Amino acid sequence: MERDSLIQIGRVAATHGVRGQLRITTYSGHFDSLLSADSVILKEPSGRTGTFSVSAAVVHGKKLLLALAGLGDINKVLHLVGSELYLRLDQLPATEDGEYYWHDLIGLHVVTVDGEPLGVLQSIIETGSNDVYVVKSADRELLIPALEDVITAIDLTAGTMTVTPVAGLFDL
Repeated sequence: MERDSLIQIGRVAATHGVRGQLRITTYSGHFDSLLSADSVILKEPSGRTGTFSVSAAVVHGKKLLLALAGLGDINKVLHLVGSELYLRLDQLPATEDGEYYWHDLIGLHVVTVDGEPLGVLQSIIETGSNDVYVVKSADRELLIPALEDVITAIDLTAGTMTVTPVAGLFDL
């Protein structure tokens, strides 16, 4: 499995019914990319990985039900419960201008508008109102709110994120 060309978007939470449907939990809570996917990659709890053709995908309440071609019986999919669910990056919908996938932001070098290096964006915390970027340097960890007033520019080609420091934010 070429991990650089794949993104983990969810997991198989359970089976649904006796016809082999899988109940999917996505990490983003959105189903758009799966509803249009023609195939998915599953990494089973055993570590075995396989690519499966999607025969149907439907929203059922707050979950997505996924049917895989040739696996129309519950006994054929029970071993898939707990599997990690991946898509190829080229299966993801294009982002709008100013929108980014998390995997595009992780690893960016973060600098202030004055050019002072702050560190590398290591992870993202999802909160109720806005995301928070976890930026690590050799000697500290900063939590930077993902707000328009703070994030001045993102240049994926250059691998940089420019921020406007908020008074007191970096003083802790």
